[in-house]
Amino acid sequence: QVQLVESGGGLVQPGGSLRLSCAASITIFSINSLAWYRQAPGKERQLVASITRSSRTNYADSVKGRFTIFRETAENTVTVFLQMNSLQPEDTAVYYCNLQLIASEVWGQGTLVTVSS
Repeated sequence: QVQLVESGGGLVQPGGSLRLSCAASITIFSINSLAWYRQAPGKERQLVASITRSSRTNYADSVKGRFTIFRETAENTVTVFLQMNSLQPEDTAVYYCNLQLIASEVWGQGTLVTVSS
């Protein structure tokens, strides 16, 4: 069972930046795509950004130009990052890493991002 280890959440002021990371002990060839989702209080979980094995990216309209998803691969580890700039209070949410494998998906435990002055 693949496990995802997330880190990087925290409290930041409006206009600030954070970088989230999510590491998986798996080879890139087993992955279809990686993504970040977020869930704000009282709202449904929504896709923030995704990146395919071939590095094609996709972003929610609300984060385009502010967030960047990218990944790094090693022999048996894949790490996906979410660089978040110009953060706003509406970006406050629990952020979840998602891994789409050939026949299943895996979710991270979530990391809280709070944007507040």
